[in-house]
Amino acid sequence: MQPKAILCWSGGKDSALCLHRVLEEGIYEISYLLTTINETFGRVSMHGVRECLVEQQADAIGIPLLKVFVKEGNNEEYERNMEALLVQAKAEGIDHVIFGDIFLEDLRVYREENLSKIEMKAIFPLWKQDTRSLIDQFLSLQFRTVLCCVNDGFLSSEFAGKEISKAFINGLPPEVDPCGENGEYHTFCFAGPIFKNSIPFTIGETVYKALHLKTSDDSPNGSPNQTQGFWYCDLLPAGAIH
Repeated sequence: MQPKAILCWSGGKDSALCLHRVLEEGIYEISYLLTTINETFGRVSMHGVRECLVEQQADAIGIPLLKVFVKEGNNEEYERNMEALLVQAKAEGIDHVIFGDIFLEDLRVYREENLSKIEMKAIFPLWKQDTRSLIDQFLSLQFRTVLCCVNDGFLSSEFAGKEISKAFINGLPPEVDPCGENGEYHTFCFAGPIFKNSIPFTIGETVYKALHLKTSDDSPNGSPNQTQGFWYCDLLPAGAIH
């Protein structure tokens, strides 16, 4: 019998590739996808993708979606709400949580330590793999994804809303990881082998969110690779009015 697991689902390319690999290997039974949602804005934390689009992803995949809601956005709230949800999942016989992280050591330790408190185990199928190889695999499997969040310390606003392709990867600045593993960018995956159907959406406006209060609506000119804020491309569900 396959052990039951939850897969942490951001809606982006790494979690999509991770899910594809887990399903192909058949070691774990994926009982749920798990997404963190900012309850105030109804969007995926950090990625800024609308909650309804992530629901459409889960429907197209055919795996139920669990949501951890946060309002304050601090670690204490996140850990408290996440633990409460996972304790319920553990009561259903689920002991494993799967993540698409690749090489951020401190994040892996953070996840493992939090799960160990409730006697659950973290699984990392993509861990320490070459990110150029991973993005090549992603594209060769005919996944499709667009940038929904861009770190202004690495990329300009023009990258928001772009679809990842081989040309896109080849044109990235040398300091940007091909998978954006250092937080350079985040994505929304809308088609690929894990989906029964593609997720229809349109590109909305691009909005800048600074890390600190600013007096201008424009992105500040900081030193290279110094994050001062993020560009978010609003992805609208099909039929939505801009």
